[in-house]
Amino acid sequence: MDMVSAAILIAIIMDPVGNIPLFHSLLARYPQSRRLHIIARELVFAYLVLLLFLVAGQSILDYLGLKQPALGVAGGVVLFVIALRMVFPEADGVRRGELEEEPFFVPLAVPMIAGPSAVSAVLLLVSRDPAGFWTWLAALTLAWGFSATVLLASGALFEALGHRALRALVRLTGMLLIMISVQMLMDGVAAYIAGLAGR
Repeated sequence: MDMVSAAILIAIIMDPVGNIPLFHSLLARYPQSRRLHIIARELVFAYLVLLLFLVAGQSILDYLGLKQPALGVAGGVVLFVIALRMVFPEADGVRRGELEEEPFFVPLAVPMIAGPSAVSAVLLLVSRDPAGFWTWLAALTLAWGFSATVLLASGALFEALGHRALRALVRLTGMLLIMISVQMLMDGVAAYIAGLAGR
């Protein structure tokens, strides 16, 4: 997987368009300047979390004794569940209400931007090709930059697109993620079977 493909994958998993309604509902009561400050801060937190797993991900896997096939299967399962929720959104949960306090790290940075599927994707990339660290760093930065652009403009996008168009985009993205998750799952199973056969 090259840098552009990895960046597109991470950007789709981060799902900035799907996060617009959540950001709008949680931050609507704040003035525009404060809203942009909160979004920018949470984006930085999310980038640092993903960067941590990009840098130390292989060491974490080695310490826990986890192999790439297990990561591929786990990442595929998590991504599949999240994609299903995008295609068939739930009516309850954090997307429905508002927080009493200003969001700080949770839930905007983690898990909405740097969620388990994004972390799994970053870990999977670096575990498959540790030598391509700079490629994955560039891909992560590109994906984060795209997400930051979308989320910082979320107020204008929400007003311009409306609820129905956003729902359609989220469900389309969810369908793409379902296909990606199934492929990740099959690759993980295939790698595990190949490892058994090679013993």
